[in-house]
This record gives sequence, C-alpha cells and structure tokens, in this order.
Amino acid sequence: MKNKIYLLAGIILLGIGIYLSITFLGDEKKAKSSQTIVAFGDSLTYGYGDETKDGYIGRLQSKLDKESDKNYRITNHGVYGYKSSDVLQQMLKPKVAEDIKDADMFIVYIGTNDLLKSNGGDLYPLHHENLVKAKDIYEDKLNGILETLETANSDAPVILIGLYNPYPDGDKIEKYIDHWNKSIRKKAAEEKHITYISTNELFKGKNKKQYFADSLHPNGKGYELIADKIMDNYSF
Repeated sequence: MKNKIYLLAGIILLGIGIYLSITFLGDEKKAKSSQTIVAFGDSLTYGYGDETKDGYIGRLQSKLDKESDKNYRITNHGVYGYKSSDVLQQMLKPKVAEDIKDADMFIVYIGTNDLLKSNGGDLYPLHHENLVKAKDIYEDKLNGILETLETANSDAPVILIGLYNPYPDGDKIEKYIDHWNKSIRKKAAEEKHITYISTNELFKGKNKKQYFADSLHPNGKGYELIADKIMDNYSF
C-alpha cells in the first residue's frame, strides 16, 4: 500500500515538475521574443493632429501586433513643441534614462521645430541666415542625441526619420528641407546600427486637405503613410 502511495506521489511530483518546466520555458521564450522600442520626438511623434490620437507610433504598434511574430511594445516620449535640445535634456530624466537603458531599439524623429522656430515659427518668409545657423546647431544636438543612445545602450539599433515639407508647392522651402535631410542621412550612413527613413516624398502630389489636420501636422491618413513607410523600410 505504501509503495502505491509513494508511486502516486512520485507521479504527481513529476507532473508538477513537467508543468512548471513547460510554463517557465514558455514564459522565458515569450520574454526573449519581447522587444521594447523607445521613441523620441516632437508633436509628430506625440501624434498631434490624429483624430484617433494614435499618430504614427500607435499605428506602427498596431501593425507590429498584427504582422510580427515578436511582441513589440513602444514607449512614446514624443512631446509637443520639442526641439532637438529639448530631447537631449529629456534624456537626463531618471525614468527616461532607465527606458533608454532597457530598450531594444529606438525611433528618433526630431528637427521640424528646430527649423520652424529658427525661422520665426513658420516658413513664410524664409530667413536664410537663421536657417543656416539653426542647421549647424541642430546637427550638433542630433549628434548628442545619437551619442547618448549609443553610450547608454550600444546594442540597440536606431530608426532615424527624415523631415518632410509641409508645403509641397514651396520650392524654396524644399531646398532647405533637402539640405537638413542630407545632414540626417549623412549621420545615419556613418553608423551601421542607424537606419534612415525618409518621409518627404510621402505627401508630394497629394491633396493636403486629405492628409493634414492643419498647416503642419498630418491627420490619421497622413500618419498612416508614415507608419507604412517605416514598416516597408525596416525589417522588424
């Protein structure tokens, strides 16, 4: 009788052990497949103008949930009105610094306010000397942002997003947008872990009223274009 009890107890313990092993290994596998993306930027990363409040970040999250085998989670640190200097200061905050350290990859989309504010808050008229000076300052701050990410978390790749011209019919504005984007592309080309993704071509030839919420910010359809461009140009 005792032998049967011992045998039964052994079977139960074995079953519990197998169950715990499967559960633990399953959780460990899920943990390994989980990827955290930390995004930095201004109102465009925040998602201002999107009637659903998703922006390109929320829409990218939805696409990754549907199309990727990995479990991605995006932490959005985009703030309305931020310039590149503001992002640098933001990275000093303890909670943000912790997110940087724990991230698996980054998205950086900053520069629109650097350009706009240096020109007086809009792009009409254009002030050449101010824009040239602002570009030099922006390059320095962008380098600081990318170096901060590299120093804190050298294993995490970076998606670096280029600027777009909110006034596609403005040829003079286009020249400055191209000039700033050239600097962004150059910086991305210097590092293997940085992928540049352009956005300027997304709105060319399109009816602005259909893709923009105001003179600068995309609406839901506009942010959808940006999210699609990221999905098409980066292998998650």
